[in-house]
Amino acid sequence: MSLAPRAVLVHRTTEYEELVARHGTAGQAAFFLAGRGRSLDEVRERHERARAALAAAAAAVPLTWRQARVNREGLDRFLFAPEDVVVVVGQDGLVANTAKYLSGQPVIGIDADPGRNPGVLVRHRPADCAALLRSAGSAAASASVEALTMVEAVADDTQRLLALNEVFLGPPGHQTARYRLGAADGDEAQASSGLLVGTGTGATGWLRSLWQQSGSTLRLPAPAEPRLVWFVREAWPSPTTGTSRVEGILDGEERLRLTVESDRLVAFGDGMESDALELTWGQTVTVGRAEAALRLLG
Repeated sequence: MSLAPRAVLVHRTTEYEELVARHGTAGQAAFFLAGRGRSLDEVRERHERARAALAAAAAAVPLTWRQARVNREGLDRFLFAPEDVVVVVGQDGLVANTAKYLSGQPVIGIDADPGRNPGVLVRHRPADCAALLRSAGSAAASASVEALTMVEAVADDTQRLLALNEVFLGPPGHQTARYRLGAADGDEAQASSGLLVGTGTGATGWLRSLWQQSGSTLRLPAPAEPRLVWFVREAWPSPTTGTSRVEGILDGEERLRLTVESDRLVAFGDGMESDALELTWGQTVTVGRAEAALRLLG
């Protein structure tokens, strides 16, 4: 007998909850903000919208399904099951934070604060959740699922990192690191503040910023394209380091190779520095398209 589907509701602590936890009471938080010309009311309103969206998503889960909730801070300890349907209630970034812990489960993005979020990944309103959940396991739902390309970093000691937007490799303090970069057209010793390897989904954020700043002529990929783009940040020329390989495309199975020539480098995905790979002198890490993809209901 197969298990009934489980709806896993992913959410995050709101700014209001963080403020109250930091200052002890809502009154103390209001006093703190008032001293800086801010009001707690706007923060409380966003909190209430987020909690209302989460409650609406929970109420939309069919009675025959199982249900679980996980906060963003607990994602790395939560065990997702193959029969799960993941409902992310929040911002676009929360979908990216969740994606790295999944293995093919369908994801529904619910916008907790319409008009404030771009809605690239949280494409639906809370009122849509019931219909989306009912159809999640049907053939019709499979047809509406978009497989978004992901990127992975794999170290020579088997450490592995997945990301939906981009992987950053560089010094933990974002200062200057030394390493040897290897691509299809050769190797180069470099000194820089790190590099980004990203997907078409990531091309709407940090990756696009680097692309614009460098005046790059590379065509950024679409979210479902099996193609990655990479950029080196602030490469520094010297007698022993070069700047001839600072951007490129990774098609299909192509991978970028980085060998550490500093005391310590880190690799983290989608801005989550707290969940990083630790890399030391002489280690090698390769970065390329992941076999896994995020299955997002359109």
